[in-house]
Amino acid sequence: MSDYLVRATAADGQVRAFAATTRDLVEEARRRHQTSPVATAALGRLMTAGVMMGSMMKNEGDLLTLMIQGDGPLGGITVSADAFGHVKGYVDNPAVIVPAKDGKLDVGGAVGVGLLSVVRDMGLKEPYSSQVELISGEIAEDLTYYFANSEQVPSSVGLGVLMEKNNTVKCAGGFIIQLMPYATEETIAKIEENLKEVTSVTDLLDAGATPEDILGRLLGDLSLQITDSMPASFYCNCSRERVEKALRVWGRKN
Repeated sequence: MSDYLVRATAADGQVRAFAATTRDLVEEARRRHQTSPVATAALGRLMTAGVMMGSMMKNEGDLLTLMIQGDGPLGGITVSADAFGHVKGYVDNPAVIVPAKDGKLDVGGAVGVGLLSVVRDMGLKEPYSSQVELISGEIAEDLTYYFANSEQVPSSVGLGVLMEKNNTVKCAGGFIIQLMPYATEETIAKIEENLKEVTSVTDLLDAGATPEDILGRLLGDLSLQITDSMPASFYCNCSRERVEKALRVWGRKN
């Protein structure tokens, strides 16, 4: 299955939702950067979020940057995405190894305590930038906190990356569900009930669930409507000219 994301609404517009499958683009990032399993999981989660959050932007030239800077051994994670499903990213310390926690990759331990920054460049004089403290380092929880506190949009974010025994990516993906200001208590209660039944994004993906299936599990009883879909891919638009320009700008600032 090629990577793609879907956008949807539910409960007569009270809810908007996004879901994506991103195995190929996360594997491409792993291959290019030679990331360890825990670094792959951390980068893959943030890239998956970047794909979905990028699709929230409206204009052709809009760019989204997500940055996590923690005090854990992973260092920082940087992801850039546009409005068309293109995403790229890297981690500061791609070879990092940390002990497993409860039999799973310890992304939170690798990230540590720090900050999550979200920068939206929409072609205005200055980009819109917001920053929140990391609450767990697990990324999905941190983004849920970001949406509620920086954008005042109650949200639920689920992200997952599952590795093969040979350390390639088996599956990856996630979802974002957001409540509109006029969402009723009944709608909120139903979504909370459905979320309790979905304990692992990777379990669903590993069982063959598509983005449509994931949103069906979460919102299928709330008049779910898939509005559109688009391909998602690892896309690096770096060039010698872009690097030289960045270095010139950096030199002026320092």
